[in-house]
Amino acid sequence: MSFNVEISSGKSRARVGGLATNHGVIETPFFMPIATQGSVKHVGTDDLETLGASILLSNTYHLMLRPGVELLRAAGGLHGLMNWSRPILTDSGGYQVFSLADLRKMNDEGVTFRSHIDGSEQFLSPEKSMEVQSAIGSDIVMTLDECTPYPVSEEGAQNSLEMTLRWAERSKKHYAAIGGRGLLFGIQQGSTYANLRDESARRLVEIGFDGYAVGGLSIGEPREETYALVEKFDTLVPRTSPRYFMGAGKPEEIVEYVKRGIDMFDCVMPTRNARHGLLYCFTDRNNLSANSHELADKDWYETMHITNERFKQDFSPIDAACGCPTCRRYSRAYLRHLFSVNEPLGQRLATLHNLYFYLELMRRIRESVRAGSL
Repeated sequence: MSFNVEISSGKSRARVGGLATNHGVIETPFFMPIATQGSVKHVGTDDLETLGASILLSNTYHLMLRPGVELLRAAGGLHGLMNWSRPILTDSGGYQVFSLADLRKMNDEGVTFRSHIDGSEQFLSPEKSMEVQSAIGSDIVMTLDECTPYPVSEEGAQNSLEMTLRWAERSKKHYAAIGGRGLLFGIQQGSTYANLRDESARRLVEIGFDGYAVGGLSIGEPREETYALVEKFDTLVPRTSPRYFMGAGKPEEIVEYVKRGIDMFDCVMPTRNARHGLLYCFTDRNNLSANSHELADKDWYETMHITNERFKQDFSPIDAACGCPTCRRYSRAYLRHLFSVNEPLGQRLATLHNLYFYLELMRRIRESVRAGSL
């Protein structure tokens, strides 16, 4: 088995375990910094190792365009190109079906994109996605799916779900045919329709995958609705398989999803917000086991807009208790100055801090599960 559950919480569905990949074992639950095009913006792989990142997420569609499959193979995959020795997960390109809706045409065979770079036609099928992810050398491979917009009609969600399931079967068959060595995950879809979500999970389990992902949520639907769907997902897929919530989320949401049995997360929020000067800080570093109401109120963390005038002469660190490279060396006043003069170093230092916060959050969550408090 590639996934082992060490400890299961007695208070929730949370668990701590280990996920074995071709590039090492990852302690779960974990968070993946996003390296869409083979780079986490403003930081290098040495920085990520220092911060304690155990795995990165990259993107099939973007890497297919640049640098391209031939160069990836010549470099020994993305690991060789990035000089990164730890695991990599790749999105299949399915999210671009959603995010680049104006630039694509889709049918059962696959998706034809008009490249956002030069306008050229680029075709991505389940089979092509598997081949690109194999060239990347992905440790965790995602099947090609369609992420529907929110809201969508039940008929539209049903049609999309049927195609996604056909693509999942084709992905699995082709990945085996080309000798793929990574873990292959199926992706649940069905928008916010509970009956479709149930059907999707049940049929994915029948096909059989190394892990299962919740896709097509956290795109505008009410949070409580998402929580209910994730709670049901926990009962539909094997407890012996890793579960991945794609694209989540806010810190308090991650805690809630862990309590509902989710093991894996990614989100653009820590890096994107850092580039705009919004920073995360713990207020009570040991209070991750609070009840749902308190977590929704975020009383255990706060956000700081470092560009605010009040930090102009504040020579304290962002967070005196934080162990990140930024807080160990630089002041709030200095970061505010860097942002005020558009110095890229400001974005880099803010990114280091926010990534550390998210990775520290996952460490705290694992400690809380082990201690029996989450």
